[in-house]
Amino acid sequence: MAGTLYLVATPIGNLEDMTLRAIRVLKEADLIACEDTRTSRPLLKAYDIGTPVTSYHKFNEEEKSGELVRRLLEGENIALITDAGMPAISDPGEILVKRCMEVSVPVTAVPGASASVTALALSGADTRRFVFEGFLPQANSEKKEVLARIADETRTMIFYEAPHRLARTLAALMEVLGEARGVAICKELTKKFETVERTTLGEAAARFGGTGEDPDGADKPRGEYVLVIDGKSKKELAAETAARWEQMDIPAHVAHYEQLGLDRKEAMKAAARDRGITKRDVYRALL
Repeated sequence: MAGTLYLVATPIGNLEDMTLRAIRVLKEADLIACEDTRTSRPLLKAYDIGTPVTSYHKFNEEEKSGELVRRLLEGENIALITDAGMPAISDPGEILVKRCMEVSVPVTAVPGASASVTALALSGADTRRFVFEGFLPQANSEKKEVLARIADETRTMIFYEAPHRLARTLAALMEVLGEARGVAICKELTKKFETVERTTLGEAAARFGGTGEDPDGADKPRGEYVLVIDGKSKKELAAETAARWEQMDIPAHVAHYEQLGLDRKEAMKAAARDRGITKRDVYRALL
């Protein structure tokens, strides 16, 4: 009978943010796979966890996943932890979970601290609807695709960023979303020097160097950051939509909807709604 893979969340800063279940699972497991055994050692020592450990990180996860799945199939229970937070979320783990599912090895999660949810709760942003973007891609082509996609995002957006890339990321986000867009810059969450600052992308980009060159007078980023950015407001969307239709005359506007499959009557109604005019006004323009 196959063993179970446990995805165990670990503290994102404060070592006290460990659940009783997480401690028990780590003690009872046959093996703990760690993103970095050196980083995990203080945590394991703090809770007197003497379970054998092995390294499992982004540079060996393809090869190591096969070995771990073999041991799971032989009946061992393995706990996977990363340096902080939940495995597989912007951290190694996704490949191992997929491999386990392919061979019907049970997988379960031991939830706990999460930087994204913690930052969202502290941000003062709209928490009803949000999207987790993680780290922006480093490749320019992929980064441009992501930035283009979020340009009209109405949900709150959550990004992770390392200190040495923070200025460049803020500058790129400001260029797409605008200087006035609200952002909460969250740093060192749950740690002694935790800070959550509500500001705008323009002010943040100026403060941290803007262009990424970290000029004199700019704050030098330190620690890991979570950026919680407001989505585009309904007011902004309405203004942009109105401006887009103003560039198109009424006959072209109606034709646009007809090309989408609406009949003439429905296309006229849709165009009237977009432009804030009556259907009679549309009819007169068509004449």
